[in-house]
Amino acid sequence: MSRYVFKLPDLGEGTVEAEIVGWRVKAGDEVSEDDVLVEVMTEKAAVEVPAPVTGKVLSTTGQPGDMVAVGAELVVLETASSNASAGAAAQAAGTAPAAAAQAATPSAPAPAAIAANGGGPNGAQSRQEKRPVAAIGNGAARQSAPAASVDGGGAAETFAADSNRRVLTSPAIRRRAKEAGIDLRQVAGSGPQGRIGRQDFEAYAASRSAGRPSAASTVTSLSAGSPKPSVPTQRSSGGTEEIKVIGLRRLIAQRMSDAKRNIPHFSYVEEVDVTELEMLRRHLNTKLEPGTPALTYLPFLALALVRVLEDFPQCNAHYDADRGVIVRYRAVHLGIATQTPEGLKVPVVHDVQLRSLWDVAAEMRRVTEGARTNKATREELTGSTLTITSLGKLGGIASTPIINAPEVSIIGINRAVERPVVVGGAIMVRRMMNLSSSFDHRFVDGYDAAAMIQALKERIEHPATIFVGS
Repeated sequence: MSRYVFKLPDLGEGTVEAEIVGWRVKAGDEVSEDDVLVEVMTEKAAVEVPAPVTGKVLSTTGQPGDMVAVGAELVVLETASSNASAGAAAQAAGTAPAAAAQAATPSAPAPAAIAANGGGPNGAQSRQEKRPVAAIGNGAARQSAPAASVDGGGAAETFAADSNRRVLTSPAIRRRAKEAGIDLRQVAGSGPQGRIGRQDFEAYAASRSAGRPSAASTVTSLSAGSPKPSVPTQRSSGGTEEIKVIGLRRLIAQRMSDAKRNIPHFSYVEEVDVTELEMLRRHLNTKLEPGTPALTYLPFLALALVRVLEDFPQCNAHYDADRGVIVRYRAVHLGIATQTPEGLKVPVVHDVQLRSLWDVAAEMRRVTEGARTNKATREELTGSTLTITSLGKLGGIASTPIINAPEVSIIGINRAVERPVVVGGAIMVRRMMNLSSSFDHRFVDGYDAAAMIQALKERIEHPATIFVGS
């Protein structure tokens, strides 16, 4: 037997330290290679760190909430000499789990920061561009995951073995496959993006020995089949409860504070008559195939924004504080603030200007479902140029959404209700809804912000104009 010291690996993208979110093991536990040891969070992502070798846990370093430097001791394992040698050799060869993840993980655009509604039980008080959860272990490590009340739906994709696809698994599984003469492209992985775990490999090896083919599996949530991370210690005394602020909630708190501290918000609320839009929405929903999710207001709002932003490019922009530059975008990449069990996240519908109403609705459902089930990719959680947020039925009369830096604009949707209004000197019942918006007043003047919302109102109140040019 030998003592194997596993250090926090380089998690990529300039990471120098990571926060411990939750341990999956404790001293005395027996672990197999590729079992998840701990979940840590960097400034970019929450990452599941797997064991490089099989052995017994002798000790762990740090508690949830502690910061650990890259290269610092993380776990000490007692292993068979051969296992320790294999693990050390893999690290020396640059094929340790983190090295493999770093080597093939594509670079991603700078992630959007937090945006939120300033209040409300829907959790839209704070949100972050998803700091996705990654499973380290091979090339394109899958990043898991961002307003609430968007079209539901979404189904897990099925990944079949394909001779041209990149096999996602850990170096330990690759070594075992090579020794056993198994082609990993024939193994169906049950992890994110078809990643092959230890159970998948062993099941395939057993089925091959028995002469049975292995069936393709559908993608499951990152949390499926693995124990939950240990929960931070909670102390109860005198009728109070103390919960340590770590992980995603810590990042949300940090970026919310940064946004409010650094961005002078200009908020503007306007009421909109959505009676005609509601009639169109209901009519289109009657044409849907049975079982198809109904259209909400969000896809219409998205297409209306595309038209409006042609005349207000200063609202579809990022502020690069490091360079002191405003970056205006011709394309509209729309962030959708989405409530999830882990907190408020923001998946992105890219290139809205190229999509139809039905395509926008379907893509909204897909990316928001991916965010809720921790299946969204890094690309689906970054790169938004403007964010919309909705509290759905809890929408209230008005809200003050917080800008999702580095963006300069955010649009919030409040509840639509029927009420009496004066139209042409007569009292009529109309369906009314308020738009609550916030702008970075350093770069969007109040007049331009109000004019942009008025132009958006015009499109929404006359929905035919959403589908025709300027």
